[in-house]
Parts: sequence; C-alpha cells; structure tokens
Amino acid sequence: MRNQTPSAETPEEKKITELRFAQDKAETLFHEVETRGLIRAGIAESQLNQDIYDLAKAMYGITTYWHKRIVRAGANTLLPYAENPPDHAIREDDILFLDLGPVFEEYEADFGRTFVIGSDPTKLKMREDVAKAFADGKRYFNENPDITANQLYAYAVSLAEKYGWEFGGPIAGHLIGQFPHEKIADDKVTLYVHPKSRLRMRSRDDNGHMRHWILEIHFVDRERQIGGFFEELLTVN
Repeated sequence: MRNQTPSAETPEEKKITELRFAQDKAETLFHEVETRGLIRAGIAESQLNQDIYDLAKAMYGITTYWHKRIVRAGANTLLPYAENPPDHAIREDDILFLDLGPVFEEYEADFGRTFVIGSDPTKLKMREDVAKAFADGKRYFNENPDITANQLYAYAVSLAEKYGWEFGGPIAGHLIGQFPHEKIADDKVTLYVHPKSRLRMRSRDDNGHMRHWILEIHFVDRERQIGGFFEELLTVN
C-alpha cells in the first residue's frame, strides 16, 4: 500500500517524491514484464506492446500514457522515437528495447530499457553500455551545476564514441513532471536535451519551479543493425 506523503514536505520535495514514486512503479512494471516471460521470440512488437498495456492495467490500473508506447526490436532499434516503423517479429537471439511513459495518478514516468534474447556478446555489450553511459551522463550532470542542454547532449554523443558506438537520437532527454507537464515548446528544441538548446538545465520554469529532466541514451551500430536504449530520471536520485 502506498505510503502517505509526509505533511512536512515542501511543494518541491513533494514533486520529487511523486516523480520517484512514478519511476519506482515503472521499474517494477518492467521487472514483471521480464520475469513473467512477456519478452519472447515468435511474437510481433505490437503483441508485446499490447501484453505490456494489459499487464500495466492489471497491476496499476494504468490506461494513460503521456507519449506513445515504444517497443522496438531488431533493425527497428536503430530508429529514434519519432519514427513509426513497420511491425517487426521478435526473433531468437534478438535485441529490443521498451520506452514507456505511464502516468501514475498525476505524475509522469518515462522509463526505457534494453533486453537481449539469447547470448550474442555484441548485443549484450550494447545492453550493458547504454546503462553505463546513463550513469556517466548523470554523474556529469551532477558535477556541472551550470550545464546547458546542448552541453549535456554533446557529452552524451561523446559517450557513444567512448563505448564504441554511434549516438542514435536527435535528443538525449527532455522535460518531465506533473501531468500534463510544462508545455514543451513547439520548436522541439527549448525543453529538450538538444544540440541547439542553450537552456541552463537547472533554471526554473515560468512559475519559479525547479525543472526536472529525463536523460535518454540511444546507441546504435548501423553495420550490425542493432541499437540499445536506456532512459530514466536525471534530476532525481
């Protein structure tokens, strides 16, 4: 049963508590997806997507997602969020990633992980490297209090080179918060971890509130036709 938020919390502390709560639930959902064997060869991405939706509804009553649910396998893992590729059949020895944005009560989660069916060493390395790179990126953010969005994007790109891959995304993260969160500008730059955004990430929004961010790491190997993805909260530990 969910613990009550302590009444002594400030509004900013409450927001952090709620964002952490939403992410913890998303992480539990991903754990159940894996342990229940939903990720399996022989089904289409669309079937896994539906299976996850059904499980989330059964576990938490979730029917609202603040962005489209992403299940990408095989060569589709090369493609960034904005693409809508043809449905791919998940195969033996495949790599895939999930990117979900469930809304828990009033707060958004945005959680992404890579999974490998089988024991292909290159695919397993991809899965491990995106997780390591996320930890690197979060540490870099914490060590640079005045960091701007374009600086963090450049660092994320450098991490792909460090680990021997190519960075696959036009962004490396975005705003997150209470649903619906602060309107992301129509320019698709300002409130993203984007190479053209000079926004200081620890600046406050128009209401004077601290902004919270998601960091997303998307590495690809175009020759081998594989990609990996890792995403979670950047500004909340």
